[in-house]
Amino acid sequence: MCFWWYWQKEKREPYVKFMEANYPPGFNYEDFGPLFTAEFFDSNQWADILKASGAKYVVLTSKHHEGFTLWGSKYSWNWNAVDVGPKRDLVAELATSVRNRTDLHFGLYHSLFEWFNPLFLEDATNVFKTRKFPTSKSLPELYEIVNKYQPEIIWSDGNGNAPDTYWNSTGFLAWLYNDSPVRDTVVTNDRWGVGSICTHGGFYTCSDRYNPGHLLPHKWENCMTIDRRSWGYRRNTQLDDYLTIEDLVKQLVETVSCGGNLLMNIGPTHDGRIAVVFEERLRQMGAWLKVNGEAIYGTKPWRAQNDTVTPDVWYTFIPKEGKVNAIFLNWPVSGTLVLGEPQAKLGETQVELVGYKEPLKWVALGEKGIVIALPQLTPKQMPCQWGWTLQMTDIN
Repeated sequence: MCFWWYWQKEKREPYVKFMEANYPPGFNYEDFGPLFTAEFFDSNQWADILKASGAKYVVLTSKHHEGFTLWGSKYSWNWNAVDVGPKRDLVAELATSVRNRTDLHFGLYHSLFEWFNPLFLEDATNVFKTRKFPTSKSLPELYEIVNKYQPEIIWSDGNGNAPDTYWNSTGFLAWLYNDSPVRDTVVTNDRWGVGSICTHGGFYTCSDRYNPGHLLPHKWENCMTIDRRSWGYRRNTQLDDYLTIEDLVKQLVETVSCGGNLLMNIGPTHDGRIAVVFEERLRQMGAWLKVNGEAIYGTKPWRAQNDTVTPDVWYTFIPKEGKVNAIFLNWPVSGTLVLGEPQAKLGETQVELVGYKEPLKWVALGEKGIVIALPQLTPKQMPCQWGWTLQMTDIN
């Protein structure tokens, strides 16, 4: 994702050497444009994979910091997917497929600044006292994508070290929430200028891969990557670079217990494919959520986020039913699980393993704490892998 920056601006040695060894002299970043072909891009297939993942919303990168738009923007002449490369409006295709084939909310990521745009660099030189770039490029694009594609999430990024007043973020957001075609449904993040991140916004993202491990007073999102080293697709990835499904379930459970959402990033290929390893992870996540979804979707944080006695146990709460979920990531060898947080009441508290029909036997540990006898199951009888949910009713 940051290739151009590392190669041309920071001039990192591996990047410079790679380009010298593999591309002709005088090859510019712009010359990659026609090589982005997307011939295998099938938005229906993407939508089906996204649906199978159990996700409730999807965010497509409509434009990153290099300024190339995946739609035929009037404000990005000859540097967009309709004029160069695929010769297709990729935003329109995915929006249509997601809406026709799934219940997912469709969102768009958009970078405010562009690394090497001459107008932005001129404004930056003027310490952002001039506003040529936002008025002629960034803001018109934002209005364009909202009016054209009606995204329900606007995921802003890349303030370019400029204040929100330079971007006129409040002016745009006032329009978005009061007058735009998505005013009744849209949600936004917190990246609208220097000083707004983690302070102002619909939901807070705070930083990339943000996972605080404790409850926050404001809705937040953990935006992270399955390839732990990159947001884009890397042809030279090693298997170890990918988070395992166990890693991903742990991220999801930790995040939701602390009141966050998980935005899990995958980098598609230049020819328009979701790599098979990413597809497998997404489908595995969907299989896990098919069993344990009631402990995730629509839940609220409980009074305790994780257990005080047994590590890797995370709690969520279902307000409507008054149920507490304890999601445990390690099946104990002893067959009994000790939880320090729940206060059980004899004859009232019930404990169930989600996906298993019989209620479980338990013993209270004094004032606080409970020991639960797990069923003896063969791997085939397990309701799922990678993490399990105990549902407890009538727990203080």
